[in-house]
Amino acid sequence: MRRSRLATLALSLVTALGATFTLAAPAQAAPSDHYVALGDSYSSGVGAGSYTAESGSCQRSSNAYPALYATNVRPASYRSVACSGATTASVISSQLGALSATTTLVSVSVGGNDVGFANIMTTCVLYGTTECVAAVQGAENKARADLANLLNGVYNGIRTRAPSARVVVVGYPVFYQLGTTCVGLSATSRAKINEAINLVDDIIRSAAGAAGFAFADVRSQFVGHQLCSYGEKWLHALNFTNLGISYHPTAAGQSGGYYPVFRSVAG
Repeated sequence: MRRSRLATLALSLVTALGATFTLAAPAQAAPSDHYVALGDSYSSGVGAGSYTAESGSCQRSSNAYPALYATNVRPASYRSVACSGATTASVISSQLGALSATTTLVSVSVGGNDVGFANIMTTCVLYGTTECVAAVQGAENKARADLANLLNGVYNGIRTRAPSARVVVVGYPVFYQLGTTCVGLSATSRAKINEAINLVDDIIRSAAGAAGFAFADVRSQFVGHQLCSYGEKWLHALNFTNLGISYHPTAAGQSGGYYPVFRSVAG
């Protein structure tokens, strides 16, 4: 019954998004799976609370989608080495060592820090629309010039170290719902930030497809739960008392946004 409901969810998501997921018909999850989670703060679970003691500044949360997957699917083994602040370079240097020939499932989210998401948001919050738009444009230029090659380095490394694994590349949610009354950043700044996130996600999706990996696109799942939306917010707004969680998914964002999309793609 549960698998039937999940199959129905996966079908409805693919239909609604016009086949947004770039899939290679992933195998169904099995208790024999050996799962390793890689990536940045969106995979470690910054903003979701309940951080594991061993993770230190990487802030791996038991509420993050990889941990939820491990709890619900119960693969034979599970390890997360995802870390707050990770870039493509640090994933290659510090995380790929967790993979092996016996790894059968890998998830990874990375790329946002390579184009400076955190610095962009700081600029947009502290300065005006002109400075914000310029910072975002700079990030878009960098993404177009460099991001695909940086991602290819990560994806090639994953395939080399885990040649038999099915790999799910996980994207980022768009931060703002547009067309609503919203305090804070200008409508122009919000639209430009969304534009950049969509660009980065599209580059990631293309690079994942070229590598033969599946892409889990969470953008539509977060609609109605973004900042400036009228529904329950699944993203933290700017938080001056804890800047690190700003613009990251809440626990509800991980469980209601990321987890079902990842589960439907990973099997």
